[in-house]
Amino acid sequence: MACYGIRGATTVDVNEADAIIAATRELLEQIVAANGLSVETVASVIFTATPDLDAAYPARAAREMGWVHVPLLCMQEMSVTGSLPHCIRVLVLWNTDLSPEQIRHVYLGKARVLRPDLEEKAI
Repeated sequence: MACYGIRGATTVDVNEADAIIAATRELLEQIVAANGLSVETVASVIFTATPDLDAAYPARAAREMGWVHVPLLCMQEMSVTGSLPHCIRVLVLWNTDLSPEQIRHVYLGKARVLRPDLEEKAI
């Protein structure tokens, strides 16, 4: 078994706690469904949010989903001119027997533009 990363991102329309938590929950649920992931195999998760999102920690969604024994870390995404606003990104470090080519990365909403090379695999 190896540890591989699953990438994902989503966007919200407003900087409100409920919107951030709901969007992050949807993203994590889709990552779980796309990969057959079980929380017991997750090594850790890193969340980033653009500087315009400060109403809630995205990790709160994972905690509310029962990911209580998974190390979670929230960070602020770099502020780059012209970058996608209101964006939440995630890197799930996952212990799996799948090969990197079999892992499904998930980009939702306006975040689909971040990885057009994965669009055909997007949920």
